[in-house]
Amino acid sequence: MNASRYLACLIAILALAPAKASVAADVATYPSRPVRWVVPFAPGASNDIIARLMAQKLTESLGQQYVIDNRGGAGGLVGGEIVAKSAPDGYTLLSANPGPNINNILLRKKPPYQFDDFTPIVFFGYAPLILVANPKFPPNTARALVEYARSNPGKLSWATSGYGSSLHIGLELFKAATKIQVTHVPYKGTAPAFIDLISGQVNAMYTTSVSAEAHLKAGRLKALGIAAKKRQGVLPDLPTLEEQGIKDAEAIVWFGLAGPAKLPQPIVHKLNGEINRALALADVKKRLDQLGLEIGGGTPEDFVRFMNGEANRLRGLIKSGAVTAE
Repeated sequence: MNASRYLACLIAILALAPAKASVAADVATYPSRPVRWVVPFAPGASNDIIARLMAQKLTESLGQQYVIDNRGGAGGLVGGEIVAKSAPDGYTLLSANPGPNINNILLRKKPPYQFDDFTPIVFFGYAPLILVANPKFPPNTARALVEYARSNPGKLSWATSGYGSSLHIGLELFKAATKIQVTHVPYKGTAPAFIDLISGQVNAMYTTSVSAEAHLKAGRLKALGIAAKKRQGVLPDLPTLEEQGIKDAEAIVWFGLAGPAKLPQPIVHKLNGEINRALALADVKKRLDQLGLEIGGGTPEDFVRFMNGEANRLRGLIKSGAVTAE
């Protein structure tokens, strides 16, 4: 190697060294500036409420603002794509959910990202879906809603938070279990769906007690049934669908935290540890229990296993024809 080529190589090596040291320093001091937390649904939905609670706890424990950025649309696809294409530095995170992280990938022909475009961080927990309706809609139970749909073919309108969302999958499961005709009305998130449901533009929808809590208490909505194996502690008088003769229609929505692919493991483990500590706090446990959330926690690997199970469940539903891919 001649002197000029040797000097060029030496300069290149020296130029790389500070960059690597800088990356290591950034990881060690993370977070050193505000963090963007993308919620792929409109404000007011379950994802938003839980994300704001957990973001506040991270802000308190890590000393930097975790700022919620609501990016609704396409059942979580819009927000999911933003995070999937972000730099893996820990400063752009995603409220992980069935919509952006599983459903849109399996149900769309050409999704803009795949499973390996994300780094799972931690599982917050899950909540069963509840069937709610406008108070003026005649049926007062899930069983009565099914009878209404059968007596009035094509007249039952059902809102969801978007194609491919967990609320949409829940609807498809309900249709498969009851064999009724439903007009699906997808929205860009749960909050705008609530607006039309409360005003009477649509008849019913699935949601969670997290999202519906205030509306149920105020009488703006009524609950008809819960898509779970057992009744929920926050709504002990609300019968399950199975109690009303509707079998094989159980549906949940789950929540977690993820980042872009190749997120440095020290950042993953730091966030995982802080969230697990937050989930164990008495005030957090009390609030999540009030919202009907079955608390999760655990390692990133636990979260991966859970999501793999949910993805396999959806693949089975697609194969059986219970849920139709785009």
